[in-house]
Order: sequence, then structure tokens, then C-alpha cells
Amino acid sequence: MSLSWLLETDSKSLRSMNGSRRNSGSSLVSSSSASSNLSHLEEDSWILWGRIVNEWEEVRKKKEKQLKDLVRKGIPHHFRAIVWQLLCSAQNMPIKDQYSELLKMTSPCEKLIRRDIARTYPEHEFFKEKDSLGQEVLFNVMKAYSLVDREVGYCQGSAFIVGLLLMQMPEEEAFCVFVKLMQDYRLRELFKPSMAELGLCMYQFECMIQEQLPELHMHFQAQSFHTSMYASSWFLTIFLTSFPLPVATRIFDIFMCEGLEIVFRVGLAILQMNQTELIQLDMEGMLQHFQKIIPHQLDSGPDKVIQTAYQVKYNAKKMKKLEKEYTTIKTKEMEEQVEIKRLRTENRLLKQRIDTLEKESASLADRLIQGQVTRAQEAEENYLVKRELATVKQQSEEASAQLEQAKSTIRQLQQQQQQPQAKGPPRFSEESVLQLERELVQARLKEAESQCALKEMQDKILDMEKRNTSLPDDTNVARLQEELIGVKLREAEALTGLKELRQQVRDLEEHWQRHLARTAGRWKDSPKKNTLSELQDELMSVRLREAEAQAELRETRQRMLEMDTQNQIQSNQLRRAEQESRCLQDRVQTLTTQNKDLNVQLQEIKRRQAEIECKSKEEVMAVRLREADNIAAMAELQQQISELEIQKEEGKVQGQLNHTDSSQYIRDLKDQIAELKHEIRCLKGQRGLASQPTFDGIHIVNHYVGDNESYQSSDEDGVKDSTLQNPQQRSGGRIRLRPNLVDTDSDEEEEEEDGEALRLSVPQSSSHKSTTV
Repeated sequence: MSLSWLLETDSKSLRSMNGSRRNSGSSLVSSSSASSNLSHLEEDSWILWGRIVNEWEEVRKKKEKQLKDLVRKGIPHHFRAIVWQLLCSAQNMPIKDQYSELLKMTSPCEKLIRRDIARTYPEHEFFKEKDSLGQEVLFNVMKAYSLVDREVGYCQGSAFIVGLLLMQMPEEEAFCVFVKLMQDYRLRELFKPSMAELGLCMYQFECMIQEQLPELHMHFQAQSFHTSMYASSWFLTIFLTSFPLPVATRIFDIFMCEGLEIVFRVGLAILQMNQTELIQLDMEGMLQHFQKIIPHQLDSGPDKVIQTAYQVKYNAKKMKKLEKEYTTIKTKEMEEQVEIKRLRTENRLLKQRIDTLEKESASLADRLIQGQVTRAQEAEENYLVKRELATVKQQSEEASAQLEQAKSTIRQLQQQQQQPQAKGPPRFSEESVLQLERELVQARLKEAESQCALKEMQDKILDMEKRNTSLPDDTNVARLQEELIGVKLREAEALTGLKELRQQVRDLEEHWQRHLARTAGRWKDSPKKNTLSELQDELMSVRLREAEAQAELRETRQRMLEMDTQNQIQSNQLRRAEQESRCLQDRVQTLTTQNKDLNVQLQEIKRRQAEIECKSKEEVMAVRLREADNIAAMAELQQQISELEIQKEEGKVQGQLNHTDSSQYIRDLKDQIAELKHEIRCLKGQRGLASQPTFDGIHIVNHYVGDNESYQSSDEDGVKDSTLQNPQQRSGGRIRLRPNLVDTDSDEEEEEEDGEALRLSVPQSSSHKSTTV
């Protein structure tokens, strides 16, 4: 079968599976790479895979085992885009039509995606340049999926898988394949925020190591070298970040066909191949070995590790059993964590309640002590005032008595003076009268002083009453006053009882004295009188015991009164504490309501801010789309210029061959070229006025105009264009043209000798056209 038929079959297959591709240059598999110099073995592989693609449904149903064997040997890089879509059934997905609409929306993960884009394949030509076409299409696919699956959103490891897909196919098809991988290949469970599926894979992988490599497992445990330290990236990126890209792509072929089983197999095969070296290393050495030594072991190719991987024992039923065990373990852990969390919450609430009660108790105790101190001070001041008032009253009474006595003396003297002098000489002289008058004056002065002192005491009493009334008349003070009155009443009762006891004691002492007086002459009395005295003694003893019992009863009642008083004080304190607690709860509810209102206002502000950001981003995206349209239009115009130049040269050749004058035709072509160049200058002027471009125009121009190098596949097993290896065997024809339109044989000979003739190279591929002068 000829090579041209193979190329035609390949191009038809690509068109039938991929549909109309975008003119964005996002696919690294181009039709120009089909002009390689294939060996016979590669020709057979191409023929075989071409038949498989054309008869896919029948091969998938009837020859599944043979298909798996072929996939394990490797899919040709030209067929990867088609076969990957067929393996995961991603062709003609309805979500493909939504892709352009998703790009117009705004994702909350855009900042994270932009941050990690530069870290994805930083050394690969397609992704390494900032704001290049590769980074832009990778951002588009990751953003679109984060909008489709908001639960997963964006995870950094998934960007490597999407990057590999973009190396093989356009972004819409890569998006569909990635959606299928997330849904049907357990990747969605791996990339969830909880990463529960990753924990299950680590548990299953560790159990396989314990069963098949017990010595290595014991060494890992002794060094505290956990499985997640080296194997988590294997499962999250399917070895894309751990191995060279050609090797990882071969493993990804098998993963598309068989799922995560190949990751378990390859991981265990790598550990088997490096078991001897790993056992001799510590934790740090093992990490260095996994990062630097193991990737270079696979530079020669993946065939050895894949062959070893399929010698590893893998039991699907046992993996299901391990999955059930892991689920049971995690369920118990979750229950324990929930119980611990509940107990911690209760403990925290109890501590808070204890602290609150202690603070309230301390505050109430301080207030009670302060109130008692204040009341004691006031009582002491009242007592002092009353005592002073009593002293003043006594002094006033004494002065009044002296005054009355002086008045009576004066009256007597006046009566004596009024009596006739004949009765006798006067008893008192004038000196005594003057003395009495002076005493009267002094007595009146003392009375006036006592009246002033009395007035001052009354004023003090009024001031004290005003001070008492000016105190805060709140509920607590009123209750404290009630408690103080109750205490005073109980104290008065106790004093009354004490007076009664003292009176009883005095009565008993009198009886006792009489008893002693009677018993003093007992030996002199008769027997009858002795018997009577004994009875009186017994009666006295009974009365004494009765007095003691009454005293104990009074003391017990006094203690009961004290206990009742303390109980009442404590109940009043507790009631006040409850009232304050209710007040605090009402205040907390009010503050909570205010906090909710403020949160609602904050959410509204955030929503408005997000809307403003979305509008600004949409405007920026619209500007970038206009720039991209201008770049695409400029590239199309440049391609038209190149085609017109080719037509110009062909016109010259045709004019020379037909010996006709083609100057008019050439002038028309020059006019068209000038018009197109003018349009290009206008577009460049518009581009200079816009903001920074979001696409790299060089890739687009090269895609239309064509260059001397063809894109290679990601696994680097593609071959270069045969025209670069052997220029003499190019399939396209070479036409030598004269520099002038003069038809002379001498000019042809000179041109052939000097090698300076104008040449037009037309390769077989219709998608690339180049001219060489």
C-alpha cells in the first residue's frame, strides 16, 4: 500500500473524528508532520491503527484483548488524539457546544489558575513563554471545567493532565476528554477538596507493598517514610510530573484504556526495581532517590518498566475488599472525631459558663461587701449623731432645770423684798442679788448654747436623711435594706431572749443563795426538815437543768435564725444574679441581631463588588477578542500576499514559457499586493492603540504562512520533514526561472552555473506554501 494512501487515510480519520478544528494553532499534531520517512514497521502500525479507527465499534466489542495489547505497546503519536477520544467516548459530547459560552463567564478560581499556569510544564516550548498561546488555551480549559464542576473547582495537579491533552488536540476536544476523565476514571474523586479517594489509593498501594515487598515496607515504617511522600503525585498526575514526558505519555495511553490499575502496577514495579538501593538509604536519601535517580532510569524508554508492571500481582477483588476496610476505618475515625468535637464543644461551653458564673459571683460578692461596708459606716454615723443628740438634750435639760431653779430663787427674793421692812432686816444683800443675776445670765447663755447645739444636731440629722434619700433607690439597695431590717429584727429577738436568760439566771442565783442559807443549818434541823431540804435541792437541780435546756434552746433558735438569714441573703443574691443574667442575654441577642444586619450589608457590598469585577473582566476579554480577530485577519492577509506572490512568479514563468508579454498581469498582482500591505499597516496601527495582546501572533502567522519545521509529538518519536534531511529527494517539483523576461539560452546557462536563479518550491502538503529567492 502506497504512502499517499496512508496519508489520505490519516487526514480523513482526523477530519472524521475531530470535526472542524479552530484556527488557533492549539494542536501540536499537524498534517505537515505526516511527510516523515517511515520505516516498514511504522507503515504496518499506521495501517493497523487506521483500520482500528475506521472500524472502532466492532474492534472495541470483539477484539478488546488485542486492542489492549496494542495500546500497551504504544499508540502512534499521530493517532493519539483520535484514539484517546475513542477510548473515553468523548466524541460528540453535548458539553462541547457550551465551551464558548463558559469562556465568557467568570470563575472564582481564575486567580489560582493564573498563578499556577507558569508552573505547568515550565520547560516545554508550548507553555514556557508568558502569555503564550499554550498558556492561554490551558487557562481556558481549566477555567471552563471550574465552572462546570464547582464542587471540585480547580486543583493544581489537574493542569498537567490538561496540558498533555492540549499537546495532542485542540482545546475544545481536550476539554471534552478531560470532563470524561474526571467523570469516569476516578479523577474527580481524587481532586475533590477532601481528597478521600487519594487516601484510599494510598491505603491500597501500601497494602500491596506490605504483601509483595515486606522488607521494603518494614524499612519504610522504620524510617517513618509514608506512602504519600512519594506516591501522591503518581496518582494525581499519572506520573506526568515524575517521569520524562515520552515515558509518562506511554503510561497515559494505558491509563486511558485500563484506568488507575496501571498506576498501581507501575508504582510497584518501580519499587521492585529500586528495592535494593532504597533499603540502604534513610528518609532524606530516599526522597532524593525518588526525585533525582528514578526519573533518569527511564530515559532509555518505558518498555522495561511496563513489562515489569504487568508481572506485578493485581487482584481486583482484593482491592474492593481493601476499599471496604478503608471505608470502615474512616467511618470510625469520623465518628470518633465527631464525638471528640462534641465533647470539646461542651467542655468549652462549660468552662465559659463557669468563668461567667465566677465573674458574676465575684462581682456580687464585691457589691454585697461594699453595700455592707457602706451600711455599717452609715449606721456608725447615725449612732454617733444620736449619741451627740442625746448628750445635747441632757445638757439642755440640765440648763433648763438650773434656769427654773434660778427663776424660783429670783421669785423668792422678789417676794422677800416686797415684804415690809418692819418685819426685819433683809436677808440678802445687793451683792447676793447681783450674783444671782450673773448666774441667771450664765444659765441663759448656756441655754442658748444648748439650743444652738440642738439646732446643729437637728441640721445634721436632716443632712443624713437627705443623704440617705439621695442614694440610688434601685431594687438592690431596697432589698439590702430589707435584709438589714430583718437582721436587726433577729438581733433584737436574740437580745430579748438573752435578757430573759439573764433574768432566769438571776432568779436561779437568788434561789441558790436561799438554798445555801437553808442548808447551812441542816444538821441542826430535824429529819423532817432534812427531807424537805432534799426535796428543795432536787427542785433546784431540776430548775437548773431546765434553765440549761432553755439556754440551749435559745442558742439553737439563734443559730436557726442566722441560717435563715444567710439562706435569704443567698437566695436574694441568686435572684439578682439571674436578673442580671437575663439582662445580659437580652443584650447579647440585641448585639447578635445587629451583627446579622451588618453581615447582610457586608454580603451585599461583596456581591456588588463581584458584579463590578465581572463587568470589568468581560470588558477586558472583549478587548482581547477584538485584538485576536485583528491578528487573525492580519495573518490571513499575509497568507494572501504570499499566495499572490506565488501567483506572480507563476505568471512570470507562464509568460516566459509562452513567449508572451505578462507585464500587465504582473502589474495587477503588484497593485493587489500594495493594497493588502496597506490593509496590514492599518491593522498594525489599530493593534498599537490597543492594550497588551493576549495571544502570540507568531504562532498564528507560522500556522498560515508555514515554516521549515513541523510540530513534533509530545513523546518525541515523530520524525522531521524529509525535505530538511535530504533536499534532493523532495516530493514537490522545483522550477528554475530566469531573472529577466528575455528568452535567451546564454542567460539560462549563466543562471545554472552561478546558482542564483529564482526558485519556487511547492511541497505536496497543501496547508504550507513557501517561496525561496
